[in-house]
Amino acid sequence: MELTMGAQELKTVVNRLRRAQGQIAGVIKMIEEGRDCEEVVTQLAAASRALDKAGFAVIATGLQQCLTEGATGADEDREQMRARLEKLFLSLA
Repeated sequence: MELTMGAQELKTVVNRLRRAQGQIAGVIKMIEEGRDCEEVVTQLAAASRALDKAGFAVIATGLQQCLTEGATGADEDREQMRARLEKLFLSLA
């Protein structure tokens, strides 16, 4: 399945990934500086949530495309697509 995202969807996902990237860089710096464990874990959790949100946005776009474009496809193709999207969704759960 090829994923095509609109400009706004793409911007949202990229922003979330950049936020996670910044948070991960901050966590690395915190560890190198010997910062408090609770602070490090809090930042790791924030980075994890940002990655999850980006992943769910990508999957939601895939589901939307599957529903709109898959309506014209064969039942077997739709079932394979559904199984693949389900697997992707569960990989984030």
